[in-house]
Amino acid sequence: MFFSILVDVSRSRMLYRVARKYNSQALEADALHFSTDIWSSGVVILGLFCVSLSKWKPQLGFFHEADAVSALVVALIVVYVSLQLGQRTVQSLLDAAPKGLGVRIKNAVEAIPGVQDCHNIRFRYSGPRLFVDVHILVDGDQSLASAHSLADLVEVRIREIAPDADVTVHPEPFLDAPQS
Repeated sequence: MFFSILVDVSRSRMLYRVARKYNSQALEADALHFSTDIWSSGVVILGLFCVSLSKWKPQLGFFHEADAVSALVVALIVVYVSLQLGQRTVQSLLDAAPKGLGVRIKNAVEAIPGVQDCHNIRFRYSGPRLFVDVHILVDGDQSLASAHSLADLVEVRIREIAPDADVTVHPEPFLDAPQS
């Protein structure tokens, strides 16, 4: 059983590393499976040790039920881990992005000279890839080349926050005086 724990430790570490690299929920679930095996095996070993201890030392008779208690603990571990993974999976299916990402993007983009406002910020994951779409208000009298350079700078700033994101920037004209 100890050998099995050692194998599961190496498997789960390797799978977690690859899961983070490729942002794969399937690999993360498999790594989580091996992690729960580690915890479960540890709890079972402890339970069996306590049962054996109760046979060697009759005054520790209450340890006789440790096997049943360890089974309950294993079940609770599995339920807890399953709920956590299920919640993350549902969030992924709903295209949920990390909390606070929109505010961080808005603040970073609006700090760029030439950007008057950043709005209509949308982001979602599709598989492992994050897609970000923003609208910015810029000086409407500047050249197209200047507006494009500013949009490129916005893309770079967003990728500093979300590396490898697919970023789309939509510049809109900002006019100081209302047109008649």
